[in-house]
Amino acid sequence: MADAGPQALCAREPRVPAERLVAEMVPPPRFDSVRFDTYDPDPAQPSQAEAVTVLSGFAAGLGGAHASGAGKKRWFSKKPAAPAGPRGVYLDGGYGVGKTHLLASLWHATPAEPALKAFGTFVELTNLVGALGFQQTVQTLGGHRLLCIDEFELDDPGDTVLVSSLLSRLVEQGVALAATSNTLPGKLGEGRFAAADFLREIQGLSAHFRPLRIDGQDYRHRGLPEAPAPFSDEQVTKAAYATEGASLDDFPGLLEHLARVHPSRYGALTDGITAVCLTDVGPVPDQSTALRLVVLADRLYDREVPVLASGVPFDGLFSEEMLNGGYRKKYFRAISRLTALARDAKPLVSQ
Repeated sequence: MADAGPQALCAREPRVPAERLVAEMVPPPRFDSVRFDTYDPDPAQPSQAEAVTVLSGFAAGLGGAHASGAGKKRWFSKKPAAPAGPRGVYLDGGYGVGKTHLLASLWHATPAEPALKAFGTFVELTNLVGALGFQQTVQTLGGHRLLCIDEFELDDPGDTVLVSSLLSRLVEQGVALAATSNTLPGKLGEGRFAAADFLREIQGLSAHFRPLRIDGQDYRHRGLPEAPAPFSDEQVTKAAYATEGASLDDFPGLLEHLARVHPSRYGALTDGITAVCLTDVGPVPDQSTALRLVVLADRLYDREVPVLASGVPFDGLFSEEMLNGGYRKKYFRAISRLTALARDAKPLVSQ
């Protein structure tokens, strides 16, 4: 048995200083060691191998001086011309085709010191602006060689205007962009708000990127056994007490707690947690709750924290209406990632 009882995520009230938000703009632990040569393209999907080739060339092209003029000064030289075409690449594809692996590989392959490269999810980027303010964010990221944005999506009009303005300013300062999404840039926001009213901003965002389509099935389930069925409350509780560093919460209580914690703190909420144990898992009651759960699932997946649960299977978390709505791709990603983490947690029951 563990030396002490399990912790409760519901008892945690993390505070995250702005400096930590900036310092953590690097690939998450799950993607520390990924590289282009560790990506396993599906032979049946040529676009996957093609993506590796295109992104490798994109990274190599970022090895020169910063486009704003950083680097060695040459006497009598003219100011370098701005690069032709979009200064960004946009990885478009379904969940589980390895887009984040490729994005992190691009970050690692770009020949610049880590302080000149930033990597974060779309949510983390907007949270950074909230913490630092718009001008300070532009100043902080404006000297970077590359900004990687994972899970790019527009959920509301405010995000649309904010991100459109931010990326335009960064591109003006010579920052190269790379993003992943389940939605083509010109289709961002569809089904979520009156996207047609913000067509200028959305088209402006799209103009910064050249899309790179990546086809394929979810690698997290390719050739792997089915995810384990949920365990009993007793099994989950026993495993939580037997696992050093595990947390134990009832699912409805955790959902209520997430509403009181800003999503920018969900990573800190799991600091030091080796496994998340949940009892009484059931369908989420509404869309706001569901979107918060998606963010938590992403942070747990990034940190490779296994999830052991009782109740309904993870594919029963979201209603048919949710799975057919504007956020369906986020929900399918969450199901995919939670299922993979449930598979990782299965050995905890036999301890």
